Amino acid sequence: MYSFLNDYSECAHPQILQNLVAMGTEQNVGYGMDSYCRQAADLIRQLTETSHADVHFLPGGTITNLTMISHALRPYQAVISAQTGHINTHETGAIEATGHKVIEVFSNDGKLSPELIQPVLTQHEDEHWVSPAMVYISNPTESGTVYTKKELEALSSFCHENNLYLFLDGARLAMALAIEETQVTFPVLAQLTDAFYIGGTKVGALFGEALVILNDALKKDFRFNIKQHGAMTAKGWLLGVQFKTLLENGLYTALGRHANEMMAPIRKTFVDAGYAFDADSPTNQLFPILPDELVTKISSKYKITIWKKTDDTHTAIRLVTSWATKKEDIDAFLNDLNNWI
Repeated sequence: MYSFLNDYSECAHPQILQNLVAMGTEQNVGYGMDSYCRQAADLIRQLTETSHADVHFLPGGTITNLTMISHALRPYQAVISAQTGHINTHETGAIEATGHKVIEVFSNDGKLSPELIQPVLTQHEDEHWVSPAMVYISNPTESGTVYTKKELEALSSFCHENNLYLFLDGARLAMALAIEETQVTFPVLAQLTDAFYIGGTKVGALFGEALVILNDALKKDFRFNIKQHGAMTAKGWLLGVQFKTLLENGLYTALGRHANEMMAPIRKTFVDAGYAFDADSPTNQLFPILPDELVTKISSKYKITIWKKTDDTHTAIRLVTSWATKKEDIDAFLNDLNNWI
């Protein structure tokens, strides 16, 4: 059964594997202090057009979120997230386990805005409540939607005016950057956030995320928190090599663009057939709302995620294409789909 479950089912991009194999028994300094991590960090500073960014390489998304958020917040402080946010739904209460509350805000499309956040600040008015100190967003969101530059500018200004850190989860950042109409780029992210990360696990790496810290107030002693949370990889150069490979010749955004392009004909097929979507996603995640009979037919031959029931006879499913999805796999799926709908 072909899998549309996620965008990390495949191993890794061949160029990454080739560069790792080429290292053989080469010796390197551990814990991210090697030349490969240094070169990858320099590449990120070039791409973000900022010389002051601190860059740290961590093994996965959950531990990156956990380490960053727990480092930024005082014991009585909380982080604001959309109800669909990864820290709120898919990280086993990792943030709460550090003693920090996740304040969820309902959002129809997975995105946050000043208008959605303001009621939280109004409610948490004194020391009898936790104190909101950070806004957590994802781009793309868990609903596949993306932020525009204008939306991020409004959110960034609001956060600065209200003494809130703005932290962006970029697990699928390549897919968002590939949508040029949003005008969101690496330099824009560096200007508008206090910290963000460049996801590798879902964009062709074996594993790993590159955390970029822009706000000087968040930089001090960060490596202590990485180590305490078990996120400091002894063979850190394995992360450095992967991100150097992804970022030095535009491979990263090319892989995100490919993943989006592989989903485009599937989206068009559902649109042409008159089906609605749970969210208006232009990226590699799609959430069509389908009759249950059609869901049964699709799931008999393809691995999919049952997202949610929308009524007694319809279900929203999630389909995900990846950096490695082949056109022939999409063609085969569309052939089956056209026979079923």
